[in-house]
Amino acid sequence: MFREKQQIAICIAAAVMAGGFVLLRYLPLQKKIKAVGEAQAGQRLAIAKASAESEQLPALKEQLLKLQMTLGNYEENIPVQRNLGVFLHRIANLMNEHNLKGQLIQPGKEIEGEKLNCIPVSMQGKGRLKQIFEFFRRLQSLDRLVRIEQVKLVNDKDFSGEVSMQTKAVIYYRTEAGQG
Repeated sequence: MFREKQQIAICIAAAVMAGGFVLLRYLPLQKKIKAVGEAQAGQRLAIAKASAESEQLPALKEQLLKLQMTLGNYEENIPVQRNLGVFLHRIANLMNEHNLKGQLIQPGKEIEGEKLNCIPVSMQGKGRLKQIFEFFRRLQSLDRLVRIEQVKLVNDKDFSGEVSMQTKAVIYYRTEAGQG
């Protein structure tokens, strides 16, 4: 009987030790192993994502260069001085250069903003379509930002090839606060 009690005591002690090992050592280690596995999977996913994004980097660099070339000297095309008279004179010279007749260049009421001011300008002229398009091309290549808002082209009544042009444009200049 003593031997049976001893064996039961040994079995109970072994079960307590096994239960203690499972509860105090094995289960916490399994949780840590699972957490480490999830962290590794997350890191692998982040690495794969970064690798995929790094492959797009050359295309993004090329796109940035194209945008920089498009913008060019954007800030330089918006002067700090108003210089409206000088600019309107340049428009008139361009119209003369392209043989546009019936010229009318009229500035509108200036619109003031926090950093930019704009002046609407109405332009009218008459000439051949090729002359008008060349005028617009040269107008856009000036060293001052000009936004064409509206163009109305009307063929003359006797279809002689002359086209009347009415254009609404906006020119910009920076305020002193908008510098830099």
